Amino acid sequence: MADTLNAPLTGKALLQKVKDLGDLTPREKARRCGYETVAKNGQSRVNLSSFYEALLAARGISLGKEGDKDGRGREPTYRVSVHKNGQIVIGSTYTEKMGLQPGDEFEIKLGYKHIHLIQLDKDKNGSYDNDDE
Repeated sequence: MADTLNAPLTGKALLQKVKDLGDLTPREKARRCGYETVAKNGQSRVNLSSFYEALLAARGISLGKEGDKDGRGREPTYRVSVHKNGQIVIGSTYTEKMGLQPGDEFEIKLGYKHIHLIQLDKDKNGSYDNDDE
């Protein structure tokens, strides 16, 4: 288990410290900003990845969206494959993003190398109707 020497700087404090450190190497800047750990054997390690992520976050830049993860810690990839039984499953991450509910219906239109799913709208009676017709 490695111990952190100093609490890593974040936010405005990190940005100011990096600015103050001027022409030092990125590794040395990360070390001086607290992104260094020491293992039990006494060897130190600079975590540049965490340092860069903290810099981006301090500047308001996010590389990922935490809201895109499903409950199992997997991130949506927007790619699916056909299962052995011939089905294609669209996960709940995508249906939740679109606000779909159980029972929502779609029309399937086949293209040359694509499939269009066209959501059917419910009329006042609760029946589905396609607006494209």
